[in-house]
Amino acid sequence: MMAESYPLSAWNTPDKKVPLEELLETSEECSSSLDVASVQLPQDIVANPDMINYALEEPFLLKTEVEKCEKFPHLKDAADQQHRDAFFSLQAKIEERSLEESRRESFRRYVGVSTWRGHCSCKVCMVYLMACFMLLLMGVCAVGMVFNIVMGNNLFIPVMPTIVKRPSQPKVVPNTLVQGPTARAPQCPDEDNAHRFDCYPEDLATQEKCEARGCCWRKPNGVPFCYFPPDYPSYSLGEVKSTPLGATAVLTRTNASSPYPKAVNQLTMYLRFETDTRLHLVLNDTASKRFEVPIATPTATGKAASPLYEVEYSHDPFGIVVKRRSNGRVLLNTTVAPLLYADQFLETSTSLPSRNIYGLGEHRGPFRHSTDWVRIPFWARDKPTAEAEEDVTNLYGSHPFYLCVEEDGQAHGVFLLNSNAMEVILQPAPALTWRTIGGILDFHILLGPDPNSVIQQYWDVIGYPMMPPYWALGFHLCRWGYNSANRTMDIVHKMRDAGIPQDTQWNDIDYMTSHLDWTYDGDKFAELPAVVKDLHDHGQHYIMIVDPGISNTQKAGTYPPYDVGLKRGVFINDTDGNPIVGSVWPGDTTFPDFTNPITQQWWLEMAADFHKKVPFDGMWIDMNEPSNFVDGSTHGCPDNELEKPPYTPAVVGGTLAAKTLCASSQQHLSSHYNLHNLYGHFEIIASHNALVSIRGTRPVVISRSTFPSSGRHGGHWLGDNKSSWKDMYYSIPGILNMNMFGIPLVGPDICGFGGETNEELCLRWQQLGAFYPFSRNHNTLGAKAQEPTVWSAATQESIRSALLTRYSLLPHLYFLFHRANKMGEAVARPLFFEYPTDNNTWGVDTQFLWGDSLMVTPVLEQGVTKVTAYFPNDTWYDFYSGRPVVPVGQNVTLDAPQDTINLHLRGGAILVTQQPSTTTTASRKNQFGLVVALNRTLEARGGLFWDDGDSLDTEGKKEFTMIKFFSSRNTISSQVMMSGYPGTKDMSLGSIRVYGVAQKPHTVMANKEAVNYSYVQDSQMLSLNNLTLPLSQPVQAMWA
Repeated sequence: MMAESYPLSAWNTPDKKVPLEELLETSEECSSSLDVASVQLPQDIVANPDMINYALEEPFLLKTEVEKCEKFPHLKDAADQQHRDAFFSLQAKIEERSLEESRRESFRRYVGVSTWRGHCSCKVCMVYLMACFMLLLMGVCAVGMVFNIVMGNNLFIPVMPTIVKRPSQPKVVPNTLVQGPTARAPQCPDEDNAHRFDCYPEDLATQEKCEARGCCWRKPNGVPFCYFPPDYPSYSLGEVKSTPLGATAVLTRTNASSPYPKAVNQLTMYLRFETDTRLHLVLNDTASKRFEVPIATPTATGKAASPLYEVEYSHDPFGIVVKRRSNGRVLLNTTVAPLLYADQFLETSTSLPSRNIYGLGEHRGPFRHSTDWVRIPFWARDKPTAEAEEDVTNLYGSHPFYLCVEEDGQAHGVFLLNSNAMEVILQPAPALTWRTIGGILDFHILLGPDPNSVIQQYWDVIGYPMMPPYWALGFHLCRWGYNSANRTMDIVHKMRDAGIPQDTQWNDIDYMTSHLDWTYDGDKFAELPAVVKDLHDHGQHYIMIVDPGISNTQKAGTYPPYDVGLKRGVFINDTDGNPIVGSVWPGDTTFPDFTNPITQQWWLEMAADFHKKVPFDGMWIDMNEPSNFVDGSTHGCPDNELEKPPYTPAVVGGTLAAKTLCASSQQHLSSHYNLHNLYGHFEIIASHNALVSIRGTRPVVISRSTFPSSGRHGGHWLGDNKSSWKDMYYSIPGILNMNMFGIPLVGPDICGFGGETNEELCLRWQQLGAFYPFSRNHNTLGAKAQEPTVWSAATQESIRSALLTRYSLLPHLYFLFHRANKMGEAVARPLFFEYPTDNNTWGVDTQFLWGDSLMVTPVLEQGVTKVTAYFPNDTWYDFYSGRPVVPVGQNVTLDAPQDTINLHLRGGAILVTQQPSTTTTASRKNQFGLVVALNRTLEARGGLFWDDGDSLDTEGKKEFTMIKFFSSRNTISSQVMMSGYPGTKDMSLGSIRVYGVAQKPHTVMANKEAVNYSYVQDSQMLSLNNLTLPLSQPVQAMWA
C-alpha cells in the first residue's frame, strides 16, 4: 500500500523514453507545453514558484532543443522565425543555469514530464550551426596561412577526417589515448546508433563535456550523442595464470584520468570453470576489500571437465568473450565497450546474440523486453501501478538476471550478484550494459542449452525454492477495510454457505491497534482469537499483515516491540549512531535491521508473544523495501557521498533516499547503501525462521520485496496493482518472471487492489487466478467489495467451478512444487520453455503452462467470448472434454463463454487429480484420479508426491510417498517408488480418463478385473469410473 500517486511519464524522462511523436500527435510544430495545474506536485514545490518557473524554462536536460528537432526531421518545415531568437536565448539560459543538480533532478523526476516548451525550427538551427562551423574553419585556415607566410614553409594543411565503418564483429584497438586537456582527439568512426555505448549517462551532456572524457560526440537521429570510441583506454590484462578452478589475472588501469572519482587502479580477475554449464567471472579490487552480497552460492571443488563454453581474452583494452563450444556463437563479448571500475561506478557492456531477452526484474510490462534503448533500474521501491503501457521503473524487488533465447532456440543466462543500486541498458545492436554504483562485478554465465536448463542452473546458484505446505496452494481471501473481526468472520461464513473453496482468511493493517505491529484492536477486533479458532476448527488457516516499521512514539514501557528493540539495539542507525526515524502507517517509526542476528531473535520473540494471543499460521510482510512516507528520515539525510554518489541510476524520485531510508544509515553488515535491496530478503528469512520455531511446521511467508534466493524462504505477491484489464494481463509476465527468479509461490491481487473492479473483470480474473501458483483475492480500503459472494448467482457459479477445478488439480500442483524444490523446475512456465525452437512462442505472454503440460488461456479483454491461443506443433486436448485440438502449430480461435477458462493438456502427460472439496483439509481425504493424455506414440507419464502436507523435511524423514505413472498404447501402470507416508494405505484411485483412444474398446480391465467404462467417440475419450484401486500397490489398467 502506498499513499502516493504519480503523473504520466513523458518523452525522455530519466525513468522512461516515449517517442516525441506520441506527445505531439499530429502537430507539425516542434513544441510542447506544461500545464502546471495538471501535475501533482509536492507542497514544497507548489510553495516555490521560482522552482516551477525554472522547470518550465528548462528543457529535458539529456537533449538540447537542437537535438530534439534533429531527431525528428519531419518537423523541419515548421520554421517559425518569430521564436528563433527566443530559442537561442533559451539555450543560453540553459548553459548559464547553475542551480544545484540534486534540486533540478528531484523536481524533474518527480514531475515525470518533459518540461520543454516553445517553438523551434530545425532548418534555422542547422543554418546557425553551419554558419558557426564555417566561421570557425575559416578562422583556423586564416591563422594557418598567416603562420605559413611568416614561417616560410607549408606547415598547415587542413585534413578532413576519415570515415571508418564499424566492423561486423566489434573489436578494440590498442590503447593510445591519454585523457585530459592535452589528449589528442579520439578515433571516432561513423558508428550506427545501435552500436554506440553511452559515455555520458549523466544529464547535461554537451560536446565539451563529452570530449573532455575522451569520447566521441555525434548528433544523428538517435541516442547516445556521447559515446565511447573504440580506442578508449580502460584496463590491460596481465599474465593469465591457471588455477585448479580456471584462471586468474591482474588488470591494470591504463586511463590517466577517470570520469568518476576513486577509480580502482588494479583489479583481479577470477575465472572459474565451475561446471560444464556454469562459468563464474569475478572482477574485484586487488588492494581493497569491497562489499560482497552476503548470500551463499555454491563452491566448486574442481574445474569442469567438458565445458559447453570456451573463453577468449582481449588484452589491451581488457575484454572477455564467451562462446558456445558447439557452434562458436558469441554469448558474452565485453570488448564492445570499455570496463569502468571506480569506487561508486562500475560498468561493463556486452553484445547479445539475439533480442529475445527476459528477466531483469522486478518490473511491470510484457514478458520479453524491448531492446530499443530501454533503461531498467534496480532499487527496491514502494510504487503503485503506473498509468503507462509499460513500467520498467524500479519496483519492489531486485533480480539482476536475464535469460536470452538465441536464434536457433538454444538459451543462456547471465546473473550479476550485486545488491547495490544499478541499471541495465538494452540497446538495438542488440547489446546490454550493466551499470552499478557499488559492490563488485560477480557474474555467473549459464550455458543451458535450453531455457529449462538455464533456470535449473540459475537456481543451482541462488538455491531451490521452498516446499510450501499443501494448504498454501488453496484459495486465499483478504481486503483492507473489513474493519472488524465480526465482518471478517461474516465473509468466511458467506464463502462456506456459497460452497466456494477457501483455505485461508487474511487481515490487512486495520486489525492492528493504531497500525502498531504485534497488536490487535481490542475493540473492533476483540473477537479475532475466536475467528482464528473457528477457522482452525473448519480446517482453514489465518494470515495477517506485519510491516517492518516499529513506532517510537508510544509511552515508554507500553509497547514492547520498541522498548525491547531499543534496549537490544535492533534498529537501523543514522550516521550519529541513533535509530533512524522515518514515517509509515503508525506515524514516526524505526526500522529493524534484519541482518543482525540479535534482531532476528527479537523478531521471533515478538511473533511468539503475539502467536499466544492470535495463533496465526503464516506471515504477510509488506512495506519492506523498506517503504517510507518521507525521503530518508524525518530529519533528512546527511550530505555525503553515499547520499549523493557521483552517479545515481534512474530510480524513481531521483535520489537513493526517495521514499525509503537514507543510504548512509548503518546496519549490522554494512551501510544501507549496500544492503537496501536485501532488506526484504532478510526479513523473509527472519519471518521464515520465526514461524518454524513457533509452529514447528512448514512456514508461509508472502513478501513484497525480494532478492535472488528469497524463494528458498518464502513467496511473493506482485504488489499494489489496479482493477484493470491491463493489470490482469501484466500479471502473467509477473508470475513467469518470478518463477524464473526462483520464487514459484507467486500471484497478484486477484480482481485488483486499487480502483474499482466490476463483475465481468472480477469473474475473468478469478478464472485466471484459479491458476496462479499463489491464489489470493485482495483489495483496498474504500473500494467496493470484490469477494466472490458479492456477485450474481451465475458469476458465483463460474468462480466456484474455476476454484473447484483448481482444487481437483492440487495434487498435480503440489507435485510441480516438489519438482521445483528438488529438481529445479519452474512451476509456471512460458510456452517457449517447452518449445524453444518454435519462434512463434518467444513472444507469447497471454498464455502459460503449469509444468510442461497444462496450458492456461484466459480471457484478458472486456466483452469477448472468444480467445486466440497458440498451439505448438504437438498433440493437445481440451482438458474438460478430451477433444483433440486441430490444427496445431498455429493460432486457434477458441470459444470462451463467461463460465469457462480454457485449459488444454499436452499429449504425453498424466495428471493426478483428486475429488475436490471446499478446503484442502477435506479434499485430501478424497479419492484420486488420473487424466491420461496420449501423445503421437500413444505414450504418457506422470507422478504423485504425497506427504502430510505440513511437516518439515518429510523426505529426510522418509515420511512421504512417491508414485510414478506410465501409459503405453493400451496399458496404464503405476510404480510405487516410496511408501513412507503413514496414510498411504488409505489412498485409492477412483477414476481414470484417457484422451486419444481412437476406437471404442471391447474390454476394459483394472487390476485384472473387468470394470464399467464409458467412451465418447467424438472426443475419443475413455473413462473408467467408480474404481477403488489402492495406490499403495501397483495399479494396472488395460483396454482392448
